[in-house]
Amino acid sequence: MAATIFSSSAGEVASSPFGKLPDGQAVTIYTLKNGPTTVRLIDYGATVIGIDVPDRAGKVADIALGFDSMEGYLGTDPYFGSMIGRYGNRIAKGKFTLDGATYTLATNNGANALHGGVKGFDKVMWKGEVVKDATPTVRFTRLSPDGEEGYPGNLTTSVTYTLTAKGALKIAYKATTDKPTVVNLTNHTYFNLAGQGNGTILDETLRIGADAYTPVDAGLIPTGELKPVVGTPFDFRTATVIGERIKETGGTPVGYDHNFVLKAQKTKEPHLVAEAADPKSGRWLKVYTDQPGLQFYSGNFLDGTLHGKGGAVYPLYGAFCLETQHFPDSPNQPTFPSTVLRPGETFRSITTYAFGAK
Repeated sequence: MAATIFSSSAGEVASSPFGKLPDGQAVTIYTLKNGPTTVRLIDYGATVIGIDVPDRAGKVADIALGFDSMEGYLGTDPYFGSMIGRYGNRIAKGKFTLDGATYTLATNNGANALHGGVKGFDKVMWKGEVVKDATPTVRFTRLSPDGEEGYPGNLTTSVTYTLTAKGALKIAYKATTDKPTVVNLTNHTYFNLAGQGNGTILDETLRIGADAYTPVDAGLIPTGELKPVVGTPFDFRTATVIGERIKETGGTPVGYDHNFVLKAQKTKEPHLVAEAADPKSGRWLKVYTDQPGLQFYSGNFLDGTLHGKGGAVYPLYGAFCLETQHFPDSPNQPTFPSTVLRPGETFRSITTYAFGAK
């Protein structure tokens, strides 16, 4: 039974058990509620496991893919809702050089390192704390020890989830280190604005505020080029149906899994970078961030074999991800924005996912 920990005029936070890990550690689910919007989080992987929002008729549906129990998250889980680190996305051949020292990382995506390695931030327990602020807020913290998955430095990280007064999910990241290292933190929620398990996202529309993207090789490693989106299937400068040009992207499997170079802003404050909408339900999603890149992933590796919440089948293109980030393989690409974090510095970033219907 859920126990309410925090309640105010702006919403509430409740917690309850969500199963156990094989070693017996108890996993807790935190439920943030504000009006018709509900966000559910677990301390395993600091993971978003559900987002309930109404459609234009007021009908509420869960728009985030995931599982009903810990068994799913301990099985074949393609990072549903996960906190990703230390390094979101790919690092070529699992190696990088920093200050003259070469570091060899755990490789888990062919020859490359992906999303932090074999046991990244998504597959470990975090310490959860309800922040008794004006709005429903939960903060997860963790110390990643020096050498974990090959990364240098003891990295102290926190990720704070807030359900704002307007029903948006605000994610604030913070990290410090005692040795020079690289950091690229993001969230990997899979969205289907029609409701999780309700068909594909091919008819949903997407706009991304990017004039360029980073082309990739067969291993999805950037070539180093910043290529203009004009005249390509990666041109989402105006709202475009996701499925309209998806077959033109190539790749194996076919689909979008690319980093978009967001337009530079005079301010480092979070700004609107992407908008998605489902024409049938009327639900929309807006993404605000202070990061230089956005990975748009169209669920290319979903294949109908995973059964999620309520027994829902997740088909090819059954969801999309909009992962705010620095660019993939930045530690090996000197022309890309730097992801280096040094002692005495603090990495901070804010991304907000706003929801509504029209």
